[in-house]
Amino acid sequence: MSPEQEELVTVVGSGPYGLAAAAHLKSRKVPLRVFGEPMDGWRSHMPEGMYLKSSPFSSSISAPEPGWGLADFCVSEGRAPRGERAPVPIAEFIRYGLWFQQHCVPELERVAVRRVEKAPGGGFRIALESGEEFGSRAVVVATGIVEFAHVPPVLARLRYDGLVSHTADHVDLSAFEGQDVVVVGAGQSALESAALLHEAGARPTVVARAASVVFGSPPPLDRPAERSLRERLMYPNSLLGDGWSLVACSRGPALYRHLPAPVRAHFLRTVLGPYGAWWLRDRVDGRFSVRRGCRVRSAAPETGGGVRLQLEGPAGDAQTLRADHVIAGTGYRVDLDRLELLSPGLRRELARTAGAPTLSAGFEASVPGLYFTGLAAAPTFGPLLRFVSGAGFAARRISAAVSEGGSGPR
Repeated sequence: MSPEQEELVTVVGSGPYGLAAAAHLKSRKVPLRVFGEPMDGWRSHMPEGMYLKSSPFSSSISAPEPGWGLADFCVSEGRAPRGERAPVPIAEFIRYGLWFQQHCVPELERVAVRRVEKAPGGGFRIALESGEEFGSRAVVVATGIVEFAHVPPVLARLRYDGLVSHTADHVDLSAFEGQDVVVVGAGQSALESAALLHEAGARPTVVARAASVVFGSPPPLDRPAERSLRERLMYPNSLLGDGWSLVACSRGPALYRHLPAPVRAHFLRTVLGPYGAWWLRDRVDGRFSVRRGCRVRSAAPETGGGVRLQLEGPAGDAQTLRADHVIAGTGYRVDLDRLELLSPGLRRELARTAGAPTLSAGFEASVPGLYFTGLAAAPTFGPLLRFVSGAGFAARRISAAVSEGGSGPR
């Protein structure tokens, strides 16, 4: 590599995690290039009309200096900052992300990275869709969640027929007006997609394995600081919500990685597991059918069009359900083999834990110089990394490790 390439760091991705990593690297005077369409995962893979599940308090993109939070953006638009009882519309969050990018990471290059591979002389070789190739001593992978969208095997084969999709496949759900749509899942994306379908004139039915559909509780006051001392001691506020367990997950991701892998997997699955936001309840309860305690046993296309689902009910009884389309609101599962921008040889070298990269304290993978942030790091550092609020912890760790030329203990 040239002397310039020996110092260059490449950030792949320009959502909240990529932008935060770039901003913190810049603050440490690290030479870098950043690639991607800003906020593309939010603009191209989330439905219009949705709201963030995270509270306004927890929805700021991390910057090394104050002045670039969501509240600051509201003020820049001539509005008062949102209280905790005012969920953030996706349109506002996208505008905020673009504002953050323009001010904090203006050097973003709106070009896709086609391939990352190890360079023979050390470091990495980056190939862009534009045809340019260059060397980089380190790479930060911040590609978001879309590649990890999970569709259960029982439904997956019908994706190729256009009969099954994932919630991440839709921006405009009004295309389903007048249709019967089954939404599989009991989490926020499933429940909110069903609500949006209903409001767009479709006829949704939710099929949930859970025996009950759970919703969060509204915050007691609009501002966390306004709560009494007793309330703050019993249910302290954190980036993930109120309660000591969430405080531990918010403040202890560095310790989380030292837990045994099965324990980490259990907490990642159960802490803030599938549930709907408090403000979603009125848009779900009594609005459309919700089949609780049901599992999809088979799915097959019907001769005249649509899908026929065979369900197993709560008592083990067989049920049949027909739909024009099925949407899987079944979340995301990290699987490095789905990150095709990493060369096959590079992927083979990566140590993994249940499909996710095994990361050091500085977010570095087993291949030196390769860092992962966002959802790909959640199996190592815990639930905080599933939310926008985790971008600060990740960006500070990564920028420190990169600027110091290593990531510390594994």
